[in-house]
Amino acid sequence: MSYDFDLFVIGAGSGGIASARRAAEYGAKVAVAESGRLGGTCVNRGCVPKKLMVYSSHFPDYYRAAEGYGWSSVSSSFDWKALMTAVNNETARLNGIYQGMLDRSNVTLFPHYARFVDEHTLEVDGEKVTADKILIAVGGKPVLPDIPGIEHAITSDDIFHLEEHPKRIVILGGGYIGCEFASILNGLGSEVTQIIRRDKILKGFDEDIRTEIQDAMQKHGVKLMTHSQILSVAEGKDGVEIKVKTESGDEMVVADVVNLAATGREPLLDNLGLENTGVELNGKAIAVNEYSQTSVENIYAVGDCTSKIELTPVAINEGRAFSDTHFGGKSRTMSYENIPTAVFTTPEAATVGMTEAEAVEQYGESNVKIYRSRFRPMYYTLPKMDEKTLMKLIVHQESNKVVGAHMVGDSAAEIIQGVAIAVKMGATKADFDATVGIHPSSAEEFVTMR
Repeated sequence: MSYDFDLFVIGAGSGGIASARRAAEYGAKVAVAESGRLGGTCVNRGCVPKKLMVYSSHFPDYYRAAEGYGWSSVSSSFDWKALMTAVNNETARLNGIYQGMLDRSNVTLFPHYARFVDEHTLEVDGEKVTADKILIAVGGKPVLPDIPGIEHAITSDDIFHLEEHPKRIVILGGGYIGCEFASILNGLGSEVTQIIRRDKILKGFDEDIRTEIQDAMQKHGVKLMTHSQILSVAEGKDGVEIKVKTESGDEMVVADVVNLAATGREPLLDNLGLENTGVELNGKAIAVNEYSQTSVENIYAVGDCTSKIELTPVAINEGRAFSDTHFGGKSRTMSYENIPTAVFTTPEAATVGMTEAEAVEQYGESNVKIYRSRFRPMYYTLPKMDEKTLMKLIVHQESNKVVGAHMVGDSAAEIIQGVAIAVKMGATKADFDATVGIHPSSAEEFVTMR
């Protein structure tokens, strides 16, 4: 049968664009449908604008540290509108770059939403388009909890479009998104209250990492309400009134903004027309096999709309693996082992491999050895700032392999990215020990721990 396209990609986020361009490089006739801005969550509502705000939030500490190095004190004010204008201009610039990438790859862009008519046919802006293979890469959306007055709150997607600098903000949730925004807004001068149900933030991360970041965030000024939950949100005369249930009773917190930053995300499958296909779900996500194939032979899915790991580089790798396999004659799958990740809190954290708890569960406590180092980096000595770095290696004793590496401190993501190569290759503690450190640096601690 003849089709309009060899591949039709629904969604022009990181995974969708990566797969479309790679397939086109192999000579496939490719189209992409995207009703919003190119680049998806990462470029428009996630990684990129968030990291730019992280950079901005660090300047007060830079000014303070400079005095320890002989520079005069700095009197500076912060302009929220100037920052957000610059951030949004950068995301717009990146949108143009993505458009150029698609144009140069001869990928046809439909600036509309696509909906399944059947397993080979899509309706796009009132037209029917057919494709041999269809890749779903629609990403996810924030989940709104069932709380009275939810309409008075914003999600993590909305924070980049606030017109005014929130002087007081309440953040619900202890996941990495909530913790990152708590640190960002605190660094930019907001009074931040973070509300979590448990006793500790960052569930799923190594316990030492969780403790180190939580203690540091509180020391930097974030007010953390543990074992608490929001009961209701309402407009008051002095701001947004948030009723909070705590261990000691109900409390009222007043803020300018309530940010539901960390209440989770779910696949954006609304109005996709999956009911017109045989595509099966795994909970709320699209179920796929190791080749990103759904329950329908010619329909595939990558990125946050699946039940895999929700990270931009993962979506990109999944998309490229799909195109390599089906259009490049290079059959391969995505490996989900030892994927490094970072949390851009203040202080920053990064991790690769197993947590201590995971290693103990798999190998037994007697067969796991922990190497840990906590110190004040040289940078903070002259300013006499009480900032610490934590580094941790988890070693499987029988094989001597490093099965986990974790860090909290400046440039953690940059450092762990390199360490991740060693962990991915199966390096042993002896390999780490045999590596000469770069002195003086914080990173050398990873090869000198005893």
